[in-house]
Amino acid sequence: MRWKGRRKSSNVSDKRQQGGGFGFPGGRIRIPIGGGSRRAGGGMGCGTLVIVGVVLWFLGINPIPLILGGGLGGGLGPSISPQNIPQQYDREVGTGGKPDEMKEFVQTILASTEEVWTKIFQGYGKRYEPPRLNLFSGQVQSKCGFASAAAGPFYCPGDRQVYIDLSFYDQLANQFGAKGDFAQAYVLSHEVGHHVQNVIGILPQFNRMRQSMGKLEANKMSIKVELQADCFAGVWGYYVQKQGWLEAGDLEEALVAANQIGDDNIQKRTQGYVVPESFNHGTSEQRRFWFRRGFESGRIESCDTFKARNL
Repeated sequence: MRWKGRRKSSNVSDKRQQGGGFGFPGGRIRIPIGGGSRRAGGGMGCGTLVIVGVVLWFLGINPIPLILGGGLGGGLGPSISPQNIPQQYDREVGTGGKPDEMKEFVQTILASTEEVWTKIFQGYGKRYEPPRLNLFSGQVQSKCGFASAAAGPFYCPGDRQVYIDLSFYDQLANQFGAKGDFAQAYVLSHEVGHHVQNVIGILPQFNRMRQSMGKLEANKMSIKVELQADCFAGVWGYYVQKQGWLEAGDLEEALVAANQIGDDNIQKRTQGYVVPESFNHGTSEQRRFWFRRGFESGRIESCDTFKARNL
């Protein structure tokens, strides 16, 4: 990626020198890294109402009373016991007076998402309020509760902030074989995609609906939510491609990352077999498909995972 020399977001908190602690209970949306499962959302029936709500929101009509008939939800279910990350972020950068290049990278990617989503929202006559990005090392607390680096990057709907331990990028490259800066950018833009879902009302509705769902149905809807975030990440990729950020091979980097963190791929790696009914993020094929769909169209309307018949 041609990211150097571009604007860096100041909407970043560096908590890497701070200790962890326990926060308030709640839920978070994360990139899965294997081991355990995460309570999430599923099934569809009510799915079409979600995308209808998005359209109404962009038209200036509050869809929440029509869809929910009540107040907003307050976050998603907790993650459960992922495996520990085997590596730590290489602190050759960020210490000893040397430039912290990875921090500069995520600041630059975040700035780009701010610009792209601001432009998209303006096209619908809306104002985009970007999320804050928190860098942490080892453990962190948020309004969604306590999290360790083992949980991977995550978005907390409760405080509308993204959290990432930069050591995840080492794991992504070395353990998952997903190397390259556009693979790393995909991870961050996926979490920002969850923020977009939160802002336009999809996550609050999802949280409300899943309270009356069984685990299997909730998992099915969670897949739709996660794949839509992948598609939104692809929409962001469409715009940076138009702006001349991408180089040969960059798209393939993101597609490899999407492939490597599919539920089926992770389960094969961690336990040697797959349990489809436990999937809650989508298969490798699905994640590649929906990222590419957003990347090729550049339109949020193309990201209607809730109407897809094969999900």
